[in-house]
Amino acid sequence: MNTMFRVTGFLAAVLLSGSVFAQNCELTIDSTDQMKYDKDSLTVSSECSEVTLTLTHSGQMSVQQMGHNWVLAESGDVQGIAQDGISAGLDNEYLKPGDERVIAATEQIGGGESTTITFSLEGLEPGGDYEFFCSFPGHVALMRGDFIIE
Repeated sequence: MNTMFRVTGFLAAVLLSGSVFAQNCELTIDSTDQMKYDKDSLTVSSECSEVTLTLTHSGQMSVQQMGHNWVLAESGDVQGIAQDGISAGLDNEYLKPGDERVIAATEQIGGGESTTITFSLEGLEPGGDYEFFCSFPGHVALMRGDFIIE
């Protein structure tokens, strides 16, 4: 009985302190040939100073046919970024070079590929209105979701 109490007490102390458990600062998301992400929201802790995100493409099609990326922006900027990116072309990841509205973005990838980025949360507010999306032309209509900092 004493042993059980000690273990339970230890676990309670660990849970309260949060010192043993890592914050949710690493994310993964998959994309497909059906123009879909496997998640419609991603959540990170406001205690993360930076986030590492891995995007995979489980489809078969090439980057030229069905490329995907992951772009983070304020919700009100998504449509403008996507529209401006069309003329930038694949060589620029379908993002206007130097677009300051883009908070973070991966490269475009094709079927069977993956890419990882690490970006800072500095300046982003918990509870802010952020979205992620794919900037490949036409994909923003189906490939987008909420990015939540809590």
